[in-house]
Amino acid sequence: MAKFEFRLPDIGEGVVEGEIVKWLVSVGDTIAEDQALVEVMTDKATVTIPSPKAGKVVERHGNEGEIAKVHGTLVVLETEGGAAEAPAPAAAHAAAPAPAAAAAPKAAPAAEEGRRVLATPVTRRMAREHGVNLAAVVGTGPQGRVTKEDLLGFVSGGAANQAVPAAQPGMQLPPAPAVVATAADQRIPIRGLRRKIAENLVRSKQSAPHYHFVEEVDATDLVALRDRLNAKLAKSGEKLSFLPFIVKAVIGALKKNPRCNAVMDEAAQELVIRGEYNIGIAVATDDGLVVPVIHHADKLSMREIAKEIVRLSDAARNRKLSQADIGGGTFTITSLGQTGGLFATPILNHPEVAIMGVHRMRKRPVVNDAGEIVVRDIMNLSWAFDHRNVDGAEGAKFAYDVIDLVTDPDKLMLEMA
Repeated sequence: MAKFEFRLPDIGEGVVEGEIVKWLVSVGDTIAEDQALVEVMTDKATVTIPSPKAGKVVERHGNEGEIAKVHGTLVVLETEGGAAEAPAPAAAHAAAPAPAAAAAPKAAPAAEEGRRVLATPVTRRMAREHGVNLAAVVGTGPQGRVTKEDLLGFVSGGAANQAVPAAQPGMQLPPAPAVVATAADQRIPIRGLRRKIAENLVRSKQSAPHYHFVEEVDATDLVALRDRLNAKLAKSGEKLSFLPFIVKAVIGALKKNPRCNAVMDEAAQELVIRGEYNIGIAVATDDGLVVPVIHHADKLSMREIAKEIVRLSDAARNRKLSQADIGGGTFTITSLGQTGGLFATPILNHPEVAIMGVHRMRKRPVVNDAGEIVVRDIMNLSWAFDHRNVDGAEGAKFAYDVIDLVTDPDKLMLEMA
């Protein structure tokens, strides 16, 4: 028998570590070649790592919720054969949906000490060729990633020539006080999707200065239109919620306010105004909030948008979303439906620069233009904007353009023509 040490392979360009979400084998198990070993979550996807060999698991490194480093030992197998085998090659394959895992070249061993360094495999190879420790280079890319330009600047001019990072982290806070639990308390580890949600929200809050805008909306005419259309669709079994109408209203307003249909390129310090209208829909799942995307929503009919919302929501709740379903969003809508409350202050889906919240609709007494008290269907809409790119007046104009189409659905129908 021989020992075979299997190390975490490259699982995506620039990925240097991943969280162990779930072990699929135990010490003592006899496994087959290509049998799934472990699920690992990176900042890009959750991937299943298969075993390159058959054998018996004699060591397992890392617990669920802990971080595994690329090229760090995952498992040790006892395999058939008389001589000890060399460690597994770093380019061992990862199962789909790992993005571009197999083609990625080897990353340099983690020589950096004291801090995590993000860099692409190409940059790491260049660093090795120049004999540079990447930990000594200031990264100006997303999340402090060291770019090729950073490395070349360091090589040509040394640390003194380092560019100032595009986005400096906020002030250093003192360590958080320790939480002392009692016997009646329950501790829940922040792992998997919940950890990624937390990281993304912190990144959004720290990098994008938010401001919020809230307005009341009279949706009485929209309610009447939806009732008429649903009556016509009754025989087909289809049913429209309010969300497809709101998606169309948002697209109409985005076309008039293109700076709201954009993402912030932190590395280049540029606003990228998108030419497509890909609307993210926040969906609550048992694992946490996910945002699948209705791609090219401007080219879809109301019925097609309604079907896509149902498909994406079901896929999200059943963990069946593909990478294509969750990428490429240009604007996000978050709706809490009947639990929507009066209003809320949504957090940007970074790097997008605007998001809209949809809140519960109620019948309320209001005063009309004739001074009469009438009962109308009223709801609140709320927005958050990245103030670096969307000023207050600009955000308010976008908001009122949405409201104009929601309160006047005849105009919305004309905008769609």
